[in-house]
Amino acid sequence: MKAAVLHGPRDLRVESAPAPEPGTGEVLVNVTLAGLCGTDYRIWTGKRPVRYPRIMGHELVGRLVDTGERVVVEPNFSCGQCSLCQEGNRNLCLARTAVGIDVDGGFAELVRVPSPCCWPAPANVADEDLLLTEPLAVVVRAVNRGAPNAGETAAVVGAGTLGLLALQVLRARGARVLVVSRTHRRLDLARGLGADGIHALSDGPLDVAACRFSRREGVDLVVETAGAAEAVTQALELVRPGGRVVLTGLPHEPTRVPFFNVVRREVTLIGSMIYQGEFGEALRLVASGAVRTRPLVTHHFTLDAIGEAFVAHTDSSSIKVALVI
Repeated sequence: MKAAVLHGPRDLRVESAPAPEPGTGEVLVNVTLAGLCGTDYRIWTGKRPVRYPRIMGHELVGRLVDTGERVVVEPNFSCGQCSLCQEGNRNLCLARTAVGIDVDGGFAELVRVPSPCCWPAPANVADEDLLLTEPLAVVVRAVNRGAPNAGETAAVVGAGTLGLLALQVLRARGARVLVVSRTHRRLDLARGLGADGIHALSDGPLDVAACRFSRREGVDLVVETAGAAEAVTQALELVRPGGRVVLTGLPHEPTRVPFFNVVRREVTLIGSMIYQGEFGEALRLVASGAVRTRPLVTHHFTLDAIGEAFVAHTDSSSIKVALVI
């Protein structure tokens, strides 16, 4: 089969690789579309170490080799045996396996995954609309952990893939949503996807913007998706006393948090890690039209042009880069 094989940092080669052989409880998927995300980019640069050689790719749509059925791949699976798994926290399993990171993934014609990781694609929903199901499941969990109520105000920090998906999930829950970004670049798109308010950092203080938007001391709920250290502080500037902040980004540098304000204002800080049972809900949101994913797919490349895809990932015009396998 043809695959993009990472032999070391920035050493990515499209070459012939042995087709994977499924074991007990596993299936082979013919990959049709794969999304390129920030985790893939960190692996490519070497900032996130993996065992080489490695085939990356974990946002996957394809067809089962045996039946031809269209499927969306859930790329994280747990051991199922440890105490965390047994108590229902399989997303926190210390032995969790991530396709495309711990084992070979879908930047290839074929990928091997456990059969429970394959979700039937909803009928009459195009592959491209399903491409962002995996990051959408991440966002669905984050929003669920924030427990928004209809009529509440919410803010999303970050206008990347996760932020623009979080906006739509919050809107589907009946919240009024303010989208906050470093620049104005994607805020028009946020408006088009349903944002009730938009704010770039250059527009003025965040606490003032939050009070103006919520007509009180700040918003009820903040979902942070930017994955930057300063985004945590920004989330705390937006939230009202007694409000909730859900952190779903993964900053890789130390984060300064003013805990005096957390305690004094009784702010609830909630971490959210990937997903547990949210994959099905993510598929339903796409199938119903409540979440629109296609406007977020900005670039398409063939597998042979994967080098260009990694370059495009860093372009200011890029939101989601898709590989057509």
